Amino acid sequence: MSASDSPPMRPNRADIVIVGGGLAGGLIALALARWQPQLHVELVDGGEHFGGNHVWSFFASDVSGDGAALLEPLIAARWDGYDVAFPAHSRTLATGYASLTGERLDAELRHVLGARGRTGVAVTGLTPTSVTLADGQQIEAAAVIDARGAGPEVAAYRGGWQKFVGQMLHLSAPHGLTRPIVMDATVEQIDGYRFVYVLPFGPDRLFVEDTYYSDTSDLDHGALAARIADYAAAKGWQIAAVEREESGVLPVVSGGDFDRAWPLQDAVARAGVRATLFHATTGYSLPQAVAVALAIARDPTPETLASRLRAMAADNWRRGGFYRLLDTMLFDAAEPDQRYRVLERFYRLSPGLIERFYAGKTGWRDRIRLLSGRPPVPITAAVRAILRGGSSDNL
Repeated sequence: MSASDSPPMRPNRADIVIVGGGLAGGLIALALARWQPQLHVELVDGGEHFGGNHVWSFFASDVSGDGAALLEPLIAARWDGYDVAFPAHSRTLATGYASLTGERLDAELRHVLGARGRTGVAVTGLTPTSVTLADGQQIEAAAVIDARGAGPEVAAYRGGWQKFVGQMLHLSAPHGLTRPIVMDATVEQIDGYRFVYVLPFGPDRLFVEDTYYSDTSDLDHGALAARIADYAAAKGWQIAAVEREESGVLPVVSGGDFDRAWPLQDAVARAGVRATLFHATTGYSLPQAVAVALAIARDPTPETLASRLRAMAADNWRRGGFYRLLDTMLFDAAEPDQRYRVLERFYRLSPGLIERFYAGKTGWRDRIRLLSGRPPVPITAAVRAILRGGSSDNL
């Protein structure tokens, strides 16, 4: 029989197919394996490894219960508190902090899923019930979840960008740090609000990230890598090797249109950043990723999966209105090299308020406190920014 006479390839079948094995997709797969083991779940990712080269961090106050249990196997390091440093203010906070790594996520997914987790697989098409791969193979499913990270929906946002380069450094001598430095804004303020983020993963290993809240998405990789080396040298840390590196450009959203970002007629279920499920100011997506994974594991009904996830995303967008207001003031009211003052003031507030802010649970009392007192930006500029930016925001 010639190739042209061969019968068509019989499609694979699954209960749920997740496309994208990063944080959001990986956590959904692990949650389903833990709480719905009878389901046949497929996870496909275009990269060589699940999770890529990423480090994801979270505060102990961000998750609890089943969410904390879901994350536990993925934690590479944890600490009892963290430090921040600004030109006129430094502080140690006692909130617990922990980090996950792409390596841990990859290992756990391969252990749990086995052959149902596939990497290096390019996807060329998605429908609510099928996935088409680059080799022509098709996977049919009761439901498909698109968790591939940021995509065309970013065109629906207004605001700025959080961009970064991070390196895992092996040092020639111990560094002496016992806690993370979540923000070191004592560095030169370049290209907007700049800070350095430092995680001590071992006595002679540090993850160091150079981060910017910038007006542009342009990322000069070489310049940021050089600044990491300069920062290490200024601290007296001699770099023996750069073990690995990551970079990223994330939206910091001050406004936009949710219905444009996820049109109602788009019936493919989404998760993670592609679903607008992230914190508008920090870009953090881990608390939302955990919440979505648990919600799907509790009710994986395929017929309503897309509508329920879109409802969760719409609720996250609505609750993010206050954070978008803060982003408007950060980007439109503060001069780029003075943006650090906004965060410097923020870190003078109570630990509980700071915890709730990062978890996306800022209540009305917190909002009053954040907006009261002497503003860190000119009040007239803040009012003008709000009036300019707020009129077309779809909440």
